[in-house]
Amino acid sequence: MTGDPGVDAVIRQWAAEREQTAEEQEIDRIASAWLADVPQQAPGIPGQRARSGARGWAPVESADPDYLDAMRERLPGVPHELLVAAAGWWQMIGDVTEAAKWWDAGISPLDQRALDYRAAGLTPGDLSRRLGPMTVLQHLRRGSAPAWCVARLARQQRAS
Repeated sequence: MTGDPGVDAVIRQWAAEREQTAEEQEIDRIASAWLADVPQQAPGIPGQRARSGARGWAPVESADPDYLDAMRERLPGVPHELLVAAAGWWQMIGDVTEAAKWWDAGISPLDQRALDYRAAGLTPGDLSRRLGPMTVLQHLRRGSAPAWCVARLARQQRAS
């Protein structure tokens, strides 16, 4: 589908969850009805300013339409609900331009590991740099830790 085995596994799992038997659908319906009786609060994040206190909530906006359009362009066959969920995570990186740089560097729009890569100090430009016989992206896809790649890149930089 997307070329990344981890992302393809998520899509397969998501599709399998949607293909439930009648009994499983009935169980979900009963569970949903039971949970609907629980009083719900509007989704939000606790206020971070002193004046808002513990009871203040900032409303959470749904996925940015610009992200959805950009992701739909790159992954036309992926269900809307999955795109909305992924767009919510990508919005945490920054704007669509930065996310597009990650996508162009070889990270699928559905792959949330880019958040970990970014937190470790990697940039989209680092993914194509070589560490020995493989690129950083190839190392990451084989299970290397992002921090290890950052350390190797730094060591490589010092040696140059």
